[in-house]
Amino acid sequence: MRIRTLAVGLLAGGLLLTACGKEGTPASGGDQGGPSSAAAPLPTYPVASNVDLPDSPVFAKIKAAGKLVVGAKDDQPGLGQKDPTTGQYAGFDIEIAKLIAAGLGYAPDKITYKVVDSGAREQAIQNGDVNYMVGTYTINDKRKALVSFAGPYYQAGQDLLVRKDDDSITGPQSLKGKKVCSVTGSTPIQRVREQQLTEPGNIVEFQKYSQCVEKLSTKDVDAVTTDDAILRGFAKQDPESFKVVGKPFSQEPYGIGLDKNDKVLRDKMDDILQKALDDGTWQKIYDATLGTPGSTVAKPTIQKY
Repeated sequence: MRIRTLAVGLLAGGLLLTACGKEGTPASGGDQGGPSSAAAPLPTYPVASNVDLPDSPVFAKIKAAGKLVVGAKDDQPGLGQKDPTTGQYAGFDIEIAKLIAAGLGYAPDKITYKVVDSGAREQAIQNGDVNYMVGTYTINDKRKALVSFAGPYYQAGQDLLVRKDDDSITGPQSLKGKKVCSVTGSTPIQRVREQQLTEPGNIVEFQKYSQCVEKLSTKDVDAVTTDDAILRGFAKQDPESFKVVGKPFSQEPYGIGLDKNDKVLRDKMDDILQKALDDGTWQKIYDATLGTPGSTVAKPTIQKY
């Protein structure tokens, strides 16, 4: 009953643990990140002063407004989650957004978060509706034809969420005959279909991942698939009931999406991210949001262009 109550809560409104240090699950693979702690505190980000990017049109717009508008997700535990009671946003992506804002000279209270659906991200950036987008936004060539990316700030991969007591699913090769759930029209479910990882009749689709998690808890499906970072958030909500298989079968580098022609701002963001990777701030963000005791994670490599 506790499991079903959790899933229904996720579906109804995403009333999740709001402390950032209580979201996520262990990362798989990698040996560069060091141990994590579920109780790890969030770092603070010194706000830069006298930042000047004269050749950046987006930064000029930010300066004129005196604030930032950041595209985000509000329904991904551990990454981008809005508390329906307080209205506060929390998670790894949100902390990256704050880190970037501080490096540009803006404190958290100068950030307005704008929820942008995955299919509308490029348009929101092109229209100037957001100054930049931080929301499990995979860098790929198709998107780079429309927008540009700083980062990557995280290396994700498609994985599987299963029930804790299910040892029959050990990776994508063991999905035959299993019911697999993901979001309608998503890349993960397309990959399952195209690679024929399970039979067409065993593919289940919903509008939200929380609906898939509910069906997993009631044994109506056998696995939920999407980026491992997203799955970790759901698993950490109830580690006694769910686990991430830990066998990623795609590469999903998360980047900060911004205007295609604003190389000056993109380079500045890359510098901010690189410093955070070098001085340990990035690791502290991971530990406080997605990490669990003893987990490790491979740090991303910034790819300037």
